[in-house]
Amino acid sequence: MNKRLAPALFALILLSAGCTPAPKENKIADPGTEVSGTVELWHFFTEREADAIAQVVKDFENDHPKIKVTIKAGQDDSKVTQAIGAGNGPDVGLSYSTDIVGKFCASGAWVDLKQYIDRDQVDLAKLNATTRSYTEFQGKRCAMPFLADAYGMFYNKDLFAKAGLSAPPKTLDELTAYAKKLTVKNPDGSLKTVGFLPLYDFYENSPSHLAPAVGAKWLTDDGKSAIGSDPAWKTLLTWQKNLVDWYGYDKLTKFRAGLGDEYSADNAFQKGQVAINIDAEYRLAFVKDQSPNLKYGVAPIPTSDAAHYGGGYVTGNIVGISKNAKNPEAAWELIKYLTTNDQAIVKLAGLLKNIPTTTAAINDPGLHADADFKTFIDIFTNPNSSTTPPSSSGPAYQETFGQFLNGYQSGKVKDLDAGLAEADKQINSVMTLGG
Repeated sequence: MNKRLAPALFALILLSAGCTPAPKENKIADPGTEVSGTVELWHFFTEREADAIAQVVKDFENDHPKIKVTIKAGQDDSKVTQAIGAGNGPDVGLSYSTDIVGKFCASGAWVDLKQYIDRDQVDLAKLNATTRSYTEFQGKRCAMPFLADAYGMFYNKDLFAKAGLSAPPKTLDELTAYAKKLTVKNPDGSLKTVGFLPLYDFYENSPSHLAPAVGAKWLTDDGKSAIGSDPAWKTLLTWQKNLVDWYGYDKLTKFRAGLGDEYSADNAFQKGQVAINIDAEYRLAFVKDQSPNLKYGVAPIPTSDAAHYGGGYVTGNIVGISKNAKNPEAAWELIKYLTTNDQAIVKLAGLLKNIPTTTAAINDPGLHADADFKTFIDIFTNPNSSTTPPSSSGPAYQETFGQFLNGYQSGKVKDLDAGLAEADKQINSVMTLGG
């Protein structure tokens, strides 16, 4: 399950990782050397998902009897980053954010894995191409992909039936029409049920997740902001703002204030308060666990051009060796097992309901037997899918743009072209400071 970085966490990464020079690479063991000892794994998962990690780690220990894994669950990126900066980072860190790869690779917070990959002749071509792209930066691979997330659309079949709808919308114009038809208001005009809640700061409605709907480009070839120069962003923002204005921004914010936490059983989609919702494949496991009687369907996110339908946003969890790891050889053995062992990956994918990242695991017939899960696998492998490009400043460009969008959707930005040009300047300034 992937979570977006908060601005405060980005600032923390700049302080604790960005200001530290990259360490010299230690000499690795010779090929065939038997690895032993204890390795410490920190990850962010909790409860049901943490149990899944523990199961597969136990399998690793059974296959590597001389290696003992100590697990610390519930360790988010800020805790891992602080520990690395203080010199006592874990051997292995499992992060929920691909956005930090550029910063971790550039700063040396996570070590370059090339020496281990070359020694053990790991075939990176067996990894999905998109996941290969978001686990390296400027030719330096400091991370490996630990399962992936593909974002699509969930829709409530009962609410669709009441509104006389059957198939999911495929274009943004259709999504607008569906959203209006599915919306129910109270006698006083307030919102009772929302067809689609378009606010950018609601659940998974981030600009990164919606950018593939219009094919929007984040950065130019020389690493500068493309927000103002790519017309696709104006297409997306104009569409979203028109729908916000139809609902009324104040009515939407009031409605949203009464909704439950995204990861609780009170999730607005699971409670039938929102009919169409953007989310990833991991929601399938939450629905099964928290709302087993919910009748729903899944589909790709609608697009501005029907010819590009089928793709979506792809991201995932990443895993690396911290620069102050006490047992880097054992750390690599664990990482290699979790990210290249097809049997382990399929088991993790089935338990966590996340997308596997190796070609063989992606094609496992057991995973394809679940029609809803297969929809997300299809999104993941679709050529129209994309991810956010890595940057040495981490998620700075996305966080800065997000601040602009919050002002724009509320009506504070009157001139969109001028606003996008200003957003370009702010993004380029933050990226320069971060790099």
